[in-house]
Amino acid sequence: MIEREISVTTPDGVMPTFLFHPEHDGPHPVVLYLMDAPSIRPALRDMASRLATAGYYVMLPYLFYRGGPYREFGQSDEDMHARTELMGTITPTNIVGDAVAMLEVADDDGAARDGSFGAVGFCMSGGLTVALARAMPERMAAAASIHGAWMVRDGEDSPHLHLERVRAEVHLAWVEDDPTAPTETRATFVDALETAGVRYTLDVITDAVHGYAPPGERYDRRASELHWERVHSLLRRNLW
Repeated sequence: MIEREISVTTPDGVMPTFLFHPEHDGPHPVVLYLMDAPSIRPALRDMASRLATAGYYVMLPYLFYRGGPYREFGQSDEDMHARTELMGTITPTNIVGDAVAMLEVADDDGAARDGSFGAVGFCMSGGLTVALARAMPERMAAAASIHGAWMVRDGEDSPHLHLERVRAEVHLAWVEDDPTAPTETRATFVDALETAGVRYTLDVITDAVHGYAPPGERYDRRASELHWERVHSLLRRNLW
């Protein structure tokens, strides 16, 4: 397994990005692996590596780069406050420039396959995968939102709007009673998908809490393994 860190130049600065891909049998389909609110940490890097072992060129970007250099966050009040501020620097609009920059890097790497790509997002990045599918319909083939937050929000760039542009297949893993994604917003999002004719699958998770997928305090093995099954199935159908 190849694991390395690179610097990706975007319209807004330089974004540290971790790459994972097999050493053999390339080139490999590209998957953008978008971090959750706790940011990049060993658990998330391990998840990106696990996905790459299935034959993917996985790019894990540090999306907080607009607010300063790469760092790992702890659970102190200071770190929690800093993360909250940094989350505001990422939007469904500016993620598009980040994705374009990453794909330009992948296009120049012989280990990455040309053509369609997928994206997997967690928490704050769940809706960003749908925003990318909306903005890049000619190339993006698969989008997975795992316990996505703020999927329906104020503003014209809300992930639930303008879904008629989407050609990718979308998978949603939605936690019941999630304060960051209330049940009524799930209905709004699903109605928007169906009105637009978007292919999608939906899992409503009732026995785990928001943040269940990555190892940590909220990890739930059954729900997390279900997300792995769904992500692999989605990517197999659309990237191979």
